[in-house]
Amino acid sequence: MRQQAGRGEVPARDVVADLFHVHHRRLVGLAALLVDDRGSAEELVQDAFESLYRNWSGLRSPSAAVAYLDRAVVYAARSWVRRRVTARSYAWPEAGSTPSAEAEGVGRGERDALAAAVRQLPRRQREVIVLRYYLDLSEAEIAAWLGVSPGSVKRHASRATESLQHRMEAWA
Repeated sequence: MRQQAGRGEVPARDVVADLFHVHHRRLVGLAALLVDDRGSAEELVQDAFESLYRNWSGLRSPSAAVAYLDRAVVYAARSWVRRRVTARSYAWPEAGSTPSAEAEGVGRGERDALAAAVRQLPRRQREVIVLRYYLDLSEAEIAAWLGVSPGSVKRHASRATESLQHRMEAWA
């Protein structure tokens, strides 16, 4: 991010633009894992950046901006899914649209099978797995984000992991 200019701070516009260039792709990948199409994911991310810009003066510190964006994207994606699930049947994006760094080491067929298996998990299990392994959040952080107890996060993660393991063993 840009440093402070001589007499004053860097305008919010410049800082948010820098954050956009650094984090846009990662955030679109996160949103795409949680909603059913890339176009909607891009809109959610754009809305998160717009919200960050509008609320810049209320941010406790510029270093909190990335966490603000992560949280805004996850919350927006959850709302998007809730609205759409009642309006039409739910379809996930094509597998492999934005693989994580870990997924790059996995073969394409295996990666596609894993993405398909994650898409078949119940909503809460899918959220826990995505937040844990895509954003690398701790159980306590996930619990705070989802408004559940840490024990519930552990239970959902355990069930999701077991389900994914069985599905991947069947695939192999």
